[in-house]
Amino acid sequence: MDDASTRLFDCLNKLGIEFNTFEHAPLFTVEESQALRGDLPGMHSKNLFLKDKKGALWLVVAEENQPIRINHLHKKLGCNRLSFGNSDLLLETLGVMPGSVTPFSLINDDAKIVNVAFDSAFFRNPDNVLNFHPLRNDRTTSIAPADLLKFVTSLGYDPKMLNFEEEIAESD
Repeated sequence: MDDASTRLFDCLNKLGIEFNTFEHAPLFTVEESQALRGDLPGMHSKNLFLKDKKGALWLVVAEENQPIRINHLHKKLGCNRLSFGNSDLLLETLGVMPGSVTPFSLINDDAKIVNVAFDSAFFRNPDNVLNFHPLRNDRTTSIAPADLLKFVTSLGYDPKMLNFEEEIAESD
């Protein structure tokens, strides 16, 4: 069976990016991840695959506990109203199934049709460790913030940075 992580790890190695990968039981939700990860240090994420009313696709990567108001998110992104993309579209564009969506899945977007936006909280402390599934939900790969940006920009993306904490403060 082909391991979906192989291409990703080869890419990270070619870019000189250091990473560590940990194996675990398959995880499908943030809640499952929180319950099973133990003391794996660093920041963890929730990854939303979204589609706007005109068909533009978005991968929004936020800190796992960050509330996201989907009905207002389009204003921050500068796009039309958003809804969740279905699993067929997810598989077609990012090559993964629900539960395995991460910024690493951008490696499978050969047509570069997905827009990407990150929670700026991931990049506030360069010493943070960021944790994402490596295209499969039975592993977690840890990477430095600068290396995540290096990976994403090497694929040809110019990620948008969103301050979700600012959005919450504005709504209070």
